Amino acid sequence: MRTRIGILTIILVFVIATAVHVGQQPSPTGATPPAWAYPVNPPAAAGNRGAQPAQPAAPPNTAPRTLPGSSASFTQAQTRDLFNVADWHPDNHPPAPEIVLKGRRPDVRACGYCHLPNGQGRPENSSLAGLPASYIIQQMADFKNGLRKSSEARMGPPAAMVTLAKAASDEDNAAAAAYFASFKFKQWIRVVESNTVPKHRIQGGMFVPAEESGTEPIGQRIIEMPENLERTELRDSGSGFVAYVPTGSIKKGEALVKTGGAGKTVQCGLCHGNDLKGLGPVPGIAGRSPSYTVRQLFDMQQGNRAGQWSELMKAAVAKLTQDDLIAIAAYTASLAP
Repeated sequence: MRTRIGILTIILVFVIATAVHVGQQPSPTGATPPAWAYPVNPPAAAGNRGAQPAQPAAPPNTAPRTLPGSSASFTQAQTRDLFNVADWHPDNHPPAPEIVLKGRRPDVRACGYCHLPNGQGRPENSSLAGLPASYIIQQMADFKNGLRKSSEARMGPPAAMVTLAKAASDEDNAAAAAYFASFKFKQWIRVVESNTVPKHRIQGGMFVPAEESGTEPIGQRIIEMPENLERTELRDSGSGFVAYVPTGSIKKGEALVKTGGAGKTVQCGLCHGNDLKGLGPVPGIAGRSPSYTVRQLFDMQQGNRAGQWSELMKAAVAKLTQDDLIAIAAYTASLAP
């Protein structure tokens, strides 16, 4: 293991030298985060000046709900409990520690609530399954110590992670990290190249289908949506997502990832492995959420993600445009994890 990490360190030093040699400079700080990559929940209608009065809230649905392929049943309220995760599919993950399914009151919500019990994650957060335990622990430390934050302060999930990381103990972090690192990430996102995207709105920190039908031009955006909104709202860990990406972006991303784009960046495989499934403590990026990938690359460009090894990534992404970030994320998401 030490030999492998030593080799990896040499590779990372080479990456820095390569980036400096091709004349990369840090990107300007203060760039506006792309709104499509950082969904912010809209304010309540009652709080908008000139808006129509909010409609009375519908009474909560107290009937037990069921899902295909699951013998469990939960009420709507139970699926929204931050400290008692509705585990629809206990057979699709190993036995989970308390911190994953129950959390620790009052401040450490269950990891499995946001990231799901099987670690597959959602577009507004991240997939944890299959990440190196040391990497997960380091990210928690970075959140806690102010070295990792979102470029969009209004985005809820990253802000929640900062609060949670400050309250979590070393034992909490170690137990969760060992658990999520113990099993593989599965294919979860269907990537579709398209010139249009279904009409959508923001709900719960992600894009969901709008009430009206129809499509709109995708432009230079990535729009991730649930494959089945009802199942996603019930936090079903067996129902994934579809990511619409601009036509031609996968091929462009492949060239950037594999060749470095004629000096525009460096080959991703040098650090993340030839198959982009990770190398030593460096995480895999194949098959993971493209909007999450864009957020991390942008945060690194802007210096808002500055933890261990982030300086190495900052050199690699410094010259990339937002169109480049879209292409790289589209390509990596299209790969089998």
